[in-house]
Amino acid sequence: MRFKNCFLISLVLALPVLFSLTGYSAMADVVVQCPGDTNGDAQWTGGEVQPPNVQCKSIAGSDGFSTMADGRVLWIMSFVDVTGVPPDQVMNVGTLAGKLPAPLITAKEGYDYYLSLTIRPMVMRPDLFDPHTVHWHGFPNAASVFDGEPMASLTGNQGSSFTYFYRVPGSGTYIYHCHVEASEHMQMGMLGNLYVTSAQDELAPGTILGTYTHLAGNRYAYSDGDGSTRYDKDYPFQIISFDPIFHDANLNIQPLGFAAMRDTYPLINGRGYPDTINPSTTLGASPENNNNPSQPVPTLITATQGQKVLLRLSSVATVRFYTLTSPSIPMKVVGKDTKLLKSSTGVNLYYDTHSITLGGGQTADVILDTQNVPSGTYFIYTSNLEELNNNQEDFGGMMTEIVIQ
Repeated sequence: MRFKNCFLISLVLALPVLFSLTGYSAMADVVVQCPGDTNGDAQWTGGEVQPPNVQCKSIAGSDGFSTMADGRVLWIMSFVDVTGVPPDQVMNVGTLAGKLPAPLITAKEGYDYYLSLTIRPMVMRPDLFDPHTVHWHGFPNAASVFDGEPMASLTGNQGSSFTYFYRVPGSGTYIYHCHVEASEHMQMGMLGNLYVTSAQDELAPGTILGTYTHLAGNRYAYSDGDGSTRYDKDYPFQIISFDPIFHDANLNIQPLGFAAMRDTYPLINGRGYPDTINPSTTLGASPENNNNPSQPVPTLITATQGQKVLLRLSSVATVRFYTLTSPSIPMKVVGKDTKLLKSSTGVNLYYDTHSITLGGGQTADVILDTQNVPSGTYFIYTSNLEELNNNQEDFGGMMTEIVIQ
């Protein structure tokens, strides 16, 4: 028995080296389902024909490391975009390549969407055999099998793939996350931005929307029927918060303190200030994650005076509510939790505010109208002032800048 235990311990310790050398290629069963795609990379190239009103994407569950604004490196679990990657290379491309937030998913209203998830075993924790799922939070699934909630739907095991099918609902801002052991996996980083663009974007120029005429290139937060949610630029704006003690305990195979969880890294799109205004899309590349960028989403908001900026706000914080404040530029709230703010008789219920509070799982669509805003630099930040830090480093955290030119 003692020999068996020693053997098992040695095998577990050796697995990271063995797997990194083999790239998992021998054990992988990567199957990507996408109509019209014949080579399994979720793209239509080389003569492949894209069916009408169909979108596809391929992602892989992985682990990695993210660098906080104070320089501390935290182990994460997340996803990586492998769309366009041949199936026999997915496992290698996904090595220590987890992104924070997870890769952005954008879907078109009324389309059919195929999302293939491949589960790559965790390099740093090969003893974990957790399956993972994608839960499209707020989506009214016609079939529970694609919901991602493990009690009512299928899950993908490590080394295999599962394809989700969605008939995309109304426009608005959603989120997605892993729903297996959700308290742990969301705290570790398995969460991302997801939004649905409006069918009004596809209208022919000259189409009349109430008293408004649709012009080529116009985009709308919702299919509003009157053009009232038109915008020029949009930004995903996801609230995330991390407990470094929890992350370190998970990496070091220690008991996880769920009841004692205290997030001291408040983040916007995986970054704390001043990293939020860093334009780099390669942020977070470090030796720990094979120089894979881990936080590629810049969060500096820029606009030319007169433009309307849509902020797609969402919160996937697992511990507390957060209030976002824009003291200088009013925020017009046009949608909450993917619902356009209109009455049953079609009356607009939009409202202007300088602050909005979101709890975990909530979203909002707000428009910043810069028509009468002088050129300059403005701020948007949390009014939970104790969260304006990067762990023990002051003057950071959940804050970014709005630059009007």
